[in-house]
Amino acid sequence: MADNNGFRPSKQCLQASSSFVLASILAFTLQIYFFSPISPDPLHLPQISASHNLPTNNKLQEVTKIGEGFLNKPEDLCFDEEGTLYTATRDGWIKRMHRNGSWEDWKLIGGDSLLGVATTRSGGIIVCDALKGLLKVEEDGVSLLTSQFNGSQIRFADDVIEGSDGSVYFSIASTKFGFHDWHLDLLEAKPNGQLLKYDPFSNHTSLLLDNLYFPNGVALSQHEDFLVVCETLKYRCLKYWLKGERKGTTEVFIENLIGGPDNINLAPDGSFWIAQLELRFEGILGFVHTSKASKHLLAAFPKLLGLIQGIHKKATVVKVGADGKMMKRFDDPNGSVMSFVTNALEFEDHLYLGSLNTNFIGKLPLLDLDDPNLTGSE
Repeated sequence: MADNNGFRPSKQCLQASSSFVLASILAFTLQIYFFSPISPDPLHLPQISASHNLPTNNKLQEVTKIGEGFLNKPEDLCFDEEGTLYTATRDGWIKRMHRNGSWEDWKLIGGDSLLGVATTRSGGIIVCDALKGLLKVEEDGVSLLTSQFNGSQIRFADDVIEGSDGSVYFSIASTKFGFHDWHLDLLEAKPNGQLLKYDPFSNHTSLLLDNLYFPNGVALSQHEDFLVVCETLKYRCLKYWLKGERKGTTEVFIENLIGGPDNINLAPDGSFWIAQLELRFEGILGFVHTSKASKHLLAAFPKLLGLIQGIHKKATVVKVGADGKMMKRFDDPNGSVMSFVTNALEFEDHLYLGSLNTNFIGKLPLLDLDDPNLTGSE
């Protein structure tokens, strides 16, 4: 029977439409799978260790905002011996705050790929440029320390620390994906990262560890007998021995953390501060880490990641002893003040917090934070 307009779709028309829809779906599926930039593995996030799961609090909401409006996503920071604060920002600047609280646009490097920073004993700072390699920034200019390893371009230098002998240790977050495609490494969930050592005297770069799951922060122990490197995708940190009978060996420093560890810094008492990221996906897409199909879909449409990630919605930093035991935890549980915190550095009884979601550095006094509910002590 015809409709009110006297038109009735023919059987051939319906078949053609159905064929077109099926062909479109098939083409879309083939595009996602066979032209996907990733070959993903399932990532099974660990159960949070009971000893690490200290009560959530809102202490990070109590920070003082320093450099507000002057800084653009200050991911990492460091202090020199004179108490000058240095940070690299997403607009390509190395900026610094002097003892008197005044800020300065110190050196313009350019780009948006400046990540980890560390002071050096000879003066100036070392900067990880995810596109160029390791840079040395001094009063008289910027120089390139290393950009090659084993005949290949260093494409994702992430964090760095200098030892007392001048040796420079730094992480390569991914040897497969570049800085602007970091989300693809997250989705692929394969050990594409490295820990390297640069010798400034021989100008030689060597491999310490390979097959790491998005290695991020790097820190030396108080006596420089071991190095700690954060494996963000494994929710753990590894200990690499530099001295003694275990020199050259690796063991787990701490695992089953509440978030993916980002940067790590040595505290004055020999413990470590670790910034942690919320990498678990929310809601019905919580299965993404174990679903290859979902990973291919997100790789093809990366803007979907922003809809399901909790990385911008909270902040957590923890203090961990040299023995790997949890000591303290500070949070902003809803991200109302601090979120996407990537760095926590203790200096003169204050904790300084870098973030990729703020236009300031957070400053938190530590002497007033002796609440037993914030610590791992019984």
